[in-house]
Amino acid sequence: MTTAQTQALLRQLEATVEENLDRHLASAEDWMPHEYVPWSEGRNFAVLGGEPWSAEQSRLSPVARTALEVNLLTEDNLPSYHAALVSTFGRQGAWGAWVNRWTAEEARHASCIRDYLLVTRGVDPERLEHDRMATVQAGFDPGGRPLLHACAYVAFQELATRVSHRNTGRYCGDPLAENLHMVFYRNLIQAALEIAPGATLRAIADEVAGFTMPGVVVPGFARKAVQIAQAGVYDLRIHHDDVIMPLVRHWRVFETAGLDAEGERARQDLAAALDALDARAARFAERRAEAQAGRSADR
Repeated sequence: MTTAQTQALLRQLEATVEENLDRHLASAEDWMPHEYVPWSEGRNFAVLGGEPWSAEQSRLSPVARTALEVNLLTEDNLPSYHAALVSTFGRQGAWGAWVNRWTAEEARHASCIRDYLLVTRGVDPERLEHDRMATVQAGFDPGGRPLLHACAYVAFQELATRVSHRNTGRYCGDPLAENLHMVFYRNLIQAALEIAPGATLRAIADEVAGFTMPGVVVPGFARKAVQIAQAGVYDLRIHHDDVIMPLVRHWRVFETAGLDAEGERARQDLAAALDALDARAARFAERRAEAQAGRSADR
């Protein structure tokens, strides 16, 4: 899309943004991060005359620690995400109000998770801080995504984050989840499909085919992602079944009639990307089952 077309689409979607911002503000629970931290468990670390951290102090399993660290470090890169959204959506009107509200709410998540982990001594605080510094200094480069691509990506990413936090909470016995941010972007893409169906379908297809989590810049992310996937906290099957397909079905992209040639090509590319993702998920599940069977046989 040209700059003029993007600006026109921003104006056309402004009413949808305002409507969903109002809905979000009316629906959002004004929760306080400090209320979810067991402060009575806290004690000083070594510099203040307390006890340094050691692994036996954590009641989390290694997989739960890894998942919580990745979730937190991903949230820590908030300055990069804010900059990317401002660059795409601007600072004015409902768009700017939404970006600022989203940023403020995201900061709550990081505050709550970090305080919880430090107070309960769930993770190594020194390594966590070194990794935070490395993650924020690396930043997150969205690659100059156009407007519709940015909206599609964040819709998928927000649902992926919600699912990952939910499964992490189940794995370690503590609830962590988010939902309303995903609904905002889901509704925005729904409106864009009515205004520019071909271009929006192209954005959806591209983002499904090339999706990566923003935590990719976290130190050791590839190794940690494999550990998380092997444990079933977040893997390709979950990504396909619980993140991508619910949104694709909600948008009814395979039922939309009257598409132009661009839209039809995008829909075909989307179908191919979904088939490829499903096949990759099946192969990963098979290999994981074989590995688990092998470990059981060795015992």
